[in-house]
Amino acid sequence: MSIALSKLIQSDGTIATSAGSIVISGLTADSRQVQPGFLFAALAGTKTDGLRFLSDASARGAVAAIVAEDTPDVQGLVLVRTANPRRLLALVAKRFFGRQPNTIVAVTGTNGKTSVSVFVRQIWAEMGFRAASLGTIGIVGPDGVLPLNHTTPDPVFLHQALASLKESGVEHLAAEASSHGLTQNRLDGLDINAGAFTNFTRDHLDYHITLEDYFHAKMELFERLLPSGAPAVINADMPEAAEIRRRCEVAGLVPFMVGEKGSDIRLVARLETANDQLLTLEMSDGQFEVPLPLVGRFQASNALVAAGLVIATGGEPALVRHALASLKGATGRLELVGKTLSGARVFVDYAHTPDAIETALKALRPSTVGKLHIVFGCGGDRDKGKRPLMAQSAAQFSDVVYVTDDNPRTEDAATIRREVIGGAPSAIEIDDRARAIAVAVRGLREGDVLLIAGKGHEQGQIIGTETRPFSDHAAARAALDGVDYHAT
Repeated sequence: MSIALSKLIQSDGTIATSAGSIVISGLTADSRQVQPGFLFAALAGTKTDGLRFLSDASARGAVAAIVAEDTPDVQGLVLVRTANPRRLLALVAKRFFGRQPNTIVAVTGTNGKTSVSVFVRQIWAEMGFRAASLGTIGIVGPDGVLPLNHTTPDPVFLHQALASLKESGVEHLAAEASSHGLTQNRLDGLDINAGAFTNFTRDHLDYHITLEDYFHAKMELFERLLPSGAPAVINADMPEAAEIRRRCEVAGLVPFMVGEKGSDIRLVARLETANDQLLTLEMSDGQFEVPLPLVGRFQASNALVAAGLVIATGGEPALVRHALASLKGATGRLELVGKTLSGARVFVDYAHTPDAIETALKALRPSTVGKLHIVFGCGGDRDKGKRPLMAQSAAQFSDVVYVTDDNPRTEDAATIRREVIGGAPSAIEIDDRARAIAVAVRGLREGDVLLIAGKGHEQGQIIGTETRPFSDHAAARAALDGVDYHAT
């Protein structure tokens, strides 16, 4: 594939007139991946600046580079100057690969993004469409799963993947929109038809610094990326719902409110058992009882946001309601892993914020006859302020708390655990995650429930700069089988 530079840049960057006919054969923001004829994007990151690698990119065969406006000339490279190199890379990637599914919805929020995107994909598939979801657990489509390194991948990888999905016949895509991805313009090249906001609680303050900055990052989906007139599906039960609705209306969007306080899909009643729940919904075409094979109020909320996205983009309400009855939870989202011989249940969940831990435990409490146990830890090199808050949530909403390691990264694991336990002094500290899971499983009695929180679907544990194989699912199953867990 080769495209003239002028067609890729159009009016979004500045180049010498004579350089427009240069042919570009590939794109990358990693100088190590440059091949002859490539366009290199010199992006400023948190740890290094892409400008440092212009010479390396040139030596490897790059013919042009996207740079900031004040970048001096570099011999042998055509410089494409722009005020926002990240945004231009996203637009160039869109033009280079050229194709994406016809219907794309994007989901943002602190928690629930993965579940909503997976539910949207399942609803579309039940309606007969070839559909995919994209986010934390990878790109999941009719032909399998493609793992991702980030919830929102870099634009070059993203648009290459979108073109492949389109080529395979996928015309419907539900994508997670992380706050990092939004502020770093990774989604700027997507033709998004509708957006959704699930909820908002504390997270990622190591990156955004303040809650206000974090909230503004989420709102970029609605105030910057969605076209005027597009639907904005909002969880009406979140405290910020009125402000989100106001800002969406100012941006020319059409709010679609769902939840107990919803006006488009209103949750009239909810009857829950140990394994499922029955929802009474009021919609534009009447009031209906809809079975949902998932536990927890938060899963009902996620399902309604997903239903709202499908309906707001043209889905027939009756078909959407029918599809809700067959939804399956996303991998590692309040997922039942197994039971002990006495019948005690063990769940794995991705909860890694104070609110997410509270929500997951509250979802399990109604069906817990005995004691509710939790095993969790906190990630290193991340927001330290939430560590005692997560412990407080665990102590308040469970009966037995085990604190262990999550992904310590480059921090000292014992120091992290000590900061966590500051919020739950009576917690049991176990330094090895597999051993903590095994001890917790052995401690279960008839009627008890165990929640293993924090890593969910993840297949590795980051210690230092190394990612070592590790699975909460596998560790839990080994404990249930009474054998030692050996990650491979």
